[in-house]
Amino acid sequence: MNQPTGSKILAFGHYQPSQVVTNDDLSKVIETNDAWIRDRVGIAARRVAGSESVADMATAAAGKALAASGLTAADIDQVIVATCSSIDRCPNVATRVAAKLGIMAPAAYDLNTACSGFCYGLAAADHAIRAGASRNTLVIGAEKLSDVVDWTDRTTAVLFGDGAGAAVVTATHEGEAAGVGPVVWGSAPEKGDVLKIEGWRPYIKQEGQAVFRWATTAIAPFAQAALDRAGVQGKDIAAFVAHQANTRIIDGIVKRLDLPNAIILKDLVESGNTSAASIPLALSKAIERREVPSGAPVLLFGFGGGLTYAGQVIRCP
Repeated sequence: MNQPTGSKILAFGHYQPSQVVTNDDLSKVIETNDAWIRDRVGIAARRVAGSESVADMATAAAGKALAASGLTAADIDQVIVATCSSIDRCPNVATRVAAKLGIMAPAAYDLNTACSGFCYGLAAADHAIRAGASRNTLVIGAEKLSDVVDWTDRTTAVLFGDGAGAAVVTATHEGEAAGVGPVVWGSAPEKGDVLKIEGWRPYIKQEGQAVFRWATTAIAPFAQAALDRAGVQGKDIAAFVAHQANTRIIDGIVKRLDLPNAIILKDLVESGNTSAASIPLALSKAIERREVPSGAPVLLFGFGGGLTYAGQVIRCP
């Protein structure tokens, strides 16, 4: 077979636990209310897992993506899981997903760049495929942030939810258009302490205003760079899928970009901030609703703890 010239996404899948926690539910246990939460972050509800683990949710999303891709477990040779909330350190989530899905002897690893994790994982998959080190990769973002939320802290308890999203990535060859564009990624490590999950049995701690200022001023130029590297103009983008942190942050980024024809996904309204899961979760649901045409260019951009960022243009499967 010819050397791969790039990669494309065959299918997405997603999973959310069944328990819904509304803003009104939270107002019964902490000093807050629906209007306060909606006004500041745009969230109305979030999903919270019970006994389900990060690996359980990752497996459910990956299984759905695999079934939609037309491939089987035997075709997958690499599994990448982006997560910052897995309690277990070893075995990693990727090997557990592989075992549950019957994927034999894949390269399997977890990565942690928090909310930008899925875009990092997608870039890693693309690079491995281009290098000939993988043929078909499962890239998964999965989080159980309810395990690390202090439910008495109204500044963070209102923000986060649980869930998973996944994509099947495969090689493209000469004469076939690549479906995953070049990544733009990096970090601002000097600001890393403004969002952290540190220590033994930790809680999420966040300096919300510092994160907001950074995200609304720094991210748009990087997102524009992803468009430029892909050779795509903003007017051609069919959908923009930012990390689902805050509706005001998303709106602030969009104001600095020229995306006149793009739908702006805001799945956080019903799902909350699901960190590494937020981008594939939001896009998978939009594809399921047939909101994004097959083959259309979509701009992805993740940003968050670290502070890290990554994004690329993809072609919708």
